[in-house]
Amino acid sequence: MAYRPTWQGHLRLSLVTCPVALYTATDSGGDVHFNLINPKTNNRIKMITTDPDTGPIERSELVKGYEVSKGEYILLTQDEINSVKLESTKTIDIERFVPADEIDRVYWDNPYYLAPDGKLAQEAFAVIREAMERSGQIALGRVVMSTRERLLALEPRGKGILAYTLRTDAEVRKEDEVFGPISDKAPDKAMIAIAEKIIEQQEGPFDPSQFVDRYEEALKELIKAKQKGHKVEKVAEPEDTNVVDLMEALRASLGGKAGAAQGKGASKPAAKSGKTPAKSAASKPKARKAG
Repeated sequence: MAYRPTWQGHLRLSLVTCPVALYTATDSGGDVHFNLINPKTNNRIKMITTDPDTGPIERSELVKGYEVSKGEYILLTQDEINSVKLESTKTIDIERFVPADEIDRVYWDNPYYLAPDGKLAQEAFAVIREAMERSGQIALGRVVMSTRERLLALEPRGKGILAYTLRTDAEVRKEDEVFGPISDKAPDKAMIAIAEKIIEQQEGPFDPSQFVDRYEEALKELIKAKQKGHKVEKVAEPEDTNVVDLMEALRASLGGKAGAAQGKGASKPAAKSGKTPAKSAASKPKARKAG
């Protein structure tokens, strides 16, 4: 299946430029999708765009509006929106190179694949990609996507480049707002020692193929049962896992085989597909030196 690019333009490193295309690296996920149905007729509901004063209106007649005050909008046509053009609308200009561990993982957003767009672009693309790989650093550039200019983190992956959109400072909530109330009291050393042994029992390689959406699988079973006319049985609520005696729970976990079994369950190593940002990024927040 041929993938359609999300964006097409140029990649530029100083005076070296080549045509490139950006492709989404992930699927939306999930096989179970629901529609709204009228149970009396079994018909799928249609969402009709409606003006509260004049009634239904065709989508083709609508324009976008920005609310400047309550009920007051500045109207913009698509042509007017398209008239706003930055250099990054059509060019990813590499502005800076930074060590991967300088970008906190909280800033990493969505992954994309960046590839040369056409045979004539391959030589220049290969030169830029190889130079990036030898530097061992992350390249930073910008691109306009969906009416937003996004910061991009670029790193070599296979024969191409992996591009991650990065969140801005304004998009990331301050951790102290959530972590602030957590006590500074040091935990019991004996409990930590037991917890560390439990972690050792559960160690294993990361194989994403072993992780399936169990909730979606259960939904599929529910749908199959109803399709066959079976009565849906009520499932017991999960047991309350609130821990009363923490030390006793730790000791019981260490003595049990559940942890060890889970660790061995991931014995098949995952295929190596290159360095991931999450693995190389620092565990502690650091100041981002993005341009």
